Amino acid sequence: MASLPLTQPLTITGSSTTTSLCPFPRNNSILNTKRREAHVRRSLSSNAGSEEASSQWPQLGKVDRRNVLLGLGITGVGSNPLAMADPIAAPDLTKCGNAELSDGTVLPVDCCPPTALEIIDFKPPPFTKLRVRPVAHKVDKEYIAKYNKALSLMKALPDTDPRSFSQQADVHCAYCNSAYDQTGYPGVELQVHNSWLFYPFHRWYLYFYERILGKLIGDPTFAIPFWNWDHPDGMKMPSMFTSDTSSALYDVNRSPSHQPPYVIDLDYSPSQDAGKPAKPYKQQVDENLTTMYKQMVSGANTQSLFFGGDYRAGEPPENSPGSVESRPHIPLHIICGNENNKNGEDMGNFYSAGRDPLFYCHHGNVDRMWSLWKQLPGKKKNDITDPDWLNATFLFYDENAKLVRVKVAGCLDTKKLGYVYEQVDLPWLKKKPKSKKVAKLAVGAAIAAESTKGLTPLSAFPIALKKAITVKVPRPKKGRSKAEKEEEEEILVIEGIDYDKSTAVKFDVYVNDEDEAGPEKSEFAGSFVTVPHNTKNKEKTYTKLKLGITELLEDVGADDDEDVLVTLVPKSGNVTVGGVKIVYEY
Repeated sequence: MASLPLTQPLTITGSSTTTSLCPFPRNNSILNTKRREAHVRRSLSSNAGSEEASSQWPQLGKVDRRNVLLGLGITGVGSNPLAMADPIAAPDLTKCGNAELSDGTVLPVDCCPPTALEIIDFKPPPFTKLRVRPVAHKVDKEYIAKYNKALSLMKALPDTDPRSFSQQADVHCAYCNSAYDQTGYPGVELQVHNSWLFYPFHRWYLYFYERILGKLIGDPTFAIPFWNWDHPDGMKMPSMFTSDTSSALYDVNRSPSHQPPYVIDLDYSPSQDAGKPAKPYKQQVDENLTTMYKQMVSGANTQSLFFGGDYRAGEPPENSPGSVESRPHIPLHIICGNENNKNGEDMGNFYSAGRDPLFYCHHGNVDRMWSLWKQLPGKKKNDITDPDWLNATFLFYDENAKLVRVKVAGCLDTKKLGYVYEQVDLPWLKKKPKSKKVAKLAVGAAIAAESTKGLTPLSAFPIALKKAITVKVPRPKKGRSKAEKEEEEEILVIEGIDYDKSTAVKFDVYVNDEDEAGPEKSEFAGSFVTVPHNTKNKEKTYTKLKLGITELLEDVGADDDEDVLVTLVPKSGNVTVGGVKIVYEY
C-alpha cells in the first residue's frame, strides 16, 4: 500500500469522542512488541491457547491469561493494568492507499473513500416499523420497480459522493484488497475476511447500503432482498437481476453461463465444473441442501467453526474462515463472476465484487445465516463474548453522508437495527448426509491393520497438493460419551495452507472414504475454497481449515477407532498443505 504522507497529526472530533489519525511511528521494536503481546493474548484466549502458552513458558503452568500478561510486563492501555484489549480499530482514512490485486498489481481504480473532518459514533435512528428483507425470487413488479429506482438514483450520484454506487462498491475493495493498514500498526494489513470479522463487517456494510437506498426514494421502510440460495426455489440467480439488461440491477460483468435456468452449485469448483453440463436438477438440489446442513448444523457446532478464527490488533487474522464463509459464500462469488474476465470481475474477485448489485442480495442471505444459526438448537450457538470481537470498529458513510464509527457489539440484533428477514422454510435442516455403510468395516479394518496402501506419512508434510493424498491421522480421544460430544466438538484441522492467491483455489476433504463419495455423503468433511484476493503482509502467513467431524465420525462408524484416514483432493489452483491433526473445542 502506498500511504499518503502526513506532515502533522489530524484530529477528528466526533459527537462524543476525539479521534487522532496520527499513526504510531514506524518503529520495528514497537511493532514487534505489539505483535508479541497480541500473540500471547490470542494464545491465552482459550483452553487450547492456555496449553500452548504453558508449553512455551512451562514455568507459568496453567494460570489466568491476564496474570501471564502482567508477568511478561504487558500492562495494557491506560492506567488500568487489567485493561488489556486488542480489538481491531477502524481504519485511518487519511492513510488509505492503493488497493492491489492478488499478484501485487496496483489496481487502476482508486478504492479510497473521501475523508471527513468529523466522525460520529453510531446511534440507531428511531423507527416505528421493522424493515422486512424479502425473498428475491418472490418479490412483485412493484418492489422491483422501487428497487430499480433507488439503485438508479444511487448510480446517478457523483462518484465523489460517499453514498454513490461506485463509492459503495469501493468499500469492499478498500477493506478487502490491502488499501488499509491496521490503525497504529503500519505495514500490518486490515482484512475483513477469513476471521470473526466477516459477519459483522458485512452486516454493517449492507445496513448502510440499505439505508442510503431508502433515503434516496424517501422510504425509510425500504429493505433490500436476499437471495434464498438455501431453498430449492431460490437456487438460480434471481430474475430481477438478469431479465432486463436496461435495469440498474443488471451487471454486464456477470457470468454468462450461470444465468437462469442454471441451478447454482453451492460446492462449485471452477477448474472442475466450468464448461461441464449441469447436473440433473434433483441431484444438484439434494447436494446443495446437504451442503447447507453441513455448513450450518453438523459442521458449525462451535463459535470458531461458524464465525471463523479470532483476529486481534497488531497481527494478521488467524486466516481460518467460518463454515458458511467458506461454503457456500465463496463458491457463489465465483459462480457469479464473469469467467471471461481476467480476474473474474465482478463478483469473482473481492476488489470488484461490490460493483454487482447481486453482491448485496447474496450477502443478505449470508447475513441471514448468522441470525438463523443462533436460533438452531445447541447451547454454543450464540454470539462471541470476547471483548476484542465486541469492541472491533469500522467506518462507514451513512444515508446523510456522515462518517460513522460502528462497533461489532452494535449489530448483534438485527431488530435493534430496524430489520428482519422474511420467514421461509428451511429444507436443509432435514438433509443430513447419508453414509456409504458398506465401506465402514473395510476401511476400519484397513486402518487397524495399518495395511492400507499408498498412505502419505504425517512426517512428509508440508506437501504440494498435486494429486489426491491420504494420511492416517491419530485421534487423541475415542469412544466418547454423548455428554462428552456435546461438551467438546471433534475438529479436523488442515493447517499451514499456502496457496496461489491470484486464482480461485479449492480442495476437498474426506474421512474414511476410498473413492471420493461426493458432497452428499457423510464421508465428505468439507472444502477449502478461496476467491482471488491480495494480502500484503510482509511476514509469511498461512491459512487453516477447521472442520467439525463429531457427527461425521458417528455416521461412518469410526467412533471407537484410534485413527482415521483423511483424504485431500485438489480441485483447482496451486496449494501446499502444512499438516493435518485432530483437536477438540468447547
